[in-house]
Amino acid sequence: MNYTTLDYQLSDGILTITLNRPEHMNSFTVTMANELIEAINRASDDDDVRVIVFTGAGKAFCAGMDLTAEGNVFGLNEELEPSLEDVDNHYDDPEYISGVRDTGGRVTLALYDCSKPVIAAINGAAVGIGATMTLAMDIRLASSKAKIGFVFNKIGITPEACSTWFLPRVVGLSQALEWTYSAEILTAEKAKAGGLVKDIYEPEDLLEEAYKLARHIAENSSPVAIAMTRQMMYRNSAMPHPRDAHKVDSLAMFYASQKDGKEGVASFLEKRKPKFTQTVPSDLPEFYPWWE
Repeated sequence: MNYTTLDYQLSDGILTITLNRPEHMNSFTVTMANELIEAINRASDDDDVRVIVFTGAGKAFCAGMDLTAEGNVFGLNEELEPSLEDVDNHYDDPEYISGVRDTGGRVTLALYDCSKPVIAAINGAAVGIGATMTLAMDIRLASSKAKIGFVFNKIGITPEACSTWFLPRVVGLSQALEWTYSAEILTAEKAKAGGLVKDIYEPEDLLEEAYKLARHIAENSSPVAIAMTRQMMYRNSAMPHPRDAHKVDSLAMFYASQKDGKEGVASFLEKRKPKFTQTVPSDLPEFYPWWE
């Protein structure tokens, strides 16, 4: 696919998806949302992709929704008057996908379902959807120049992109409420202190540090084990009883122990680096995805 708002580059198992509207500070559009969803699903289905790194072209990561569009700037159909029941009943109807369902949420749900680990290299301003899309990414690294803001209440709207599910899980409920209430623009240091980002780097070092982490994951872990671990962590941690996790853990261990698990044990006993041969999605166990 030819993207107009993204750059999609795969090298040595590491896919870099770059938000690519630098003249507009990579502001988010409906087109970008649709291209992101396609790119994420494409990466999930590609056995050659081991790790995904997201970043932004130019000085910004993503400065939020492009508010210059005519009409409803979020692309929503104001002729409809949907209820929660309507959204449930028409969830996959094209009219509701394009006219009612939040575009940012469609992106973060694609990230949530992704079978590959995802690293955010936040190279500059990340505001609104620019901040909330990173919550569905697994590890966030920030440039010392990064500015992050959950500014929704400040412009009279509510948090989106499933961020009321993700943000409290990442930083805790009280911190999530404070940041969304205040709409404060956070420095990289404050974001790290609040648990949002792992580490801070100088702008010229950020992407290489993200790649260093991506290479470590790609070179030292079974792709199937990583894919299973990602979904087990996200989904099992939201279940009401540990027994629910136990059921999935049991099947995951049962099948993993017969394939890459044997190579992992052998390499440990032989004091050598493992040579995992399974790929994702081709070698995922048949019970994956268990949540459908």
